[in-house]
Amino acid sequence: MSHIVIISGSPTPGSRLNGLIDHVESKSAEKGIKISHIRVSELPAEALLHANFKDEQILAALALVESASGVVIASPVYKASFTGILKAFLDLLPQTGLKGKVTLPLFIGGTIAHLLALDYALKPVLSVLGSRNILGGVYAIDQWIERRDGGGFELSEELQERLDRSVEELSEEINWLEIRSKDTAVNS
Repeated sequence: MSHIVIISGSPTPGSRLNGLIDHVESKSAEKGIKISHIRVSELPAEALLHANFKDEQILAALALVESASGVVIASPVYKASFTGILKAFLDLLPQTGLKGKVTLPLFIGGTIAHLLALDYALKPVLSVLGSRNILGGVYAIDQWIERRDGGGFELSEELQERLDRSVEELSEEINWLEIRSKDTAVNS
């Protein structure tokens, strides 16, 4: 079974970013993909900031990334880049921690003006971590996601369609990598 880990770099539990994450999770589950979560803001702050590789929660989070076929990296955009807590977590990954994994970036910001944060802030970091299969990603603006009165989020139709296409691409790429991996193992 394919496995993805969703890494949320939001420092705010009620962030609209959760609307994107919930949608991706739901669509991935429909495809039979196993999903794990890392909410970086819930990791021990001291261990995260001091790069304590012996901390049990940090080790567990790193193991989730290692075991996944795909990684969804989600963050709000602050000051034209992803959050500092997300960067602190990515700094803990081994140099090739994303090698052989499909990566899907999801960003949300206040305006469309920060759209290029995906390409100029996040993708170089993912590349340095060994990711060679970085999908185009989805950038959303706050006004495309409404908070529901009873909880949860309502996404604009266009945003839902873009997320659906991204999940489809993520699933296809993971399947392709898994088939290729099996073929390589058989031929070895």
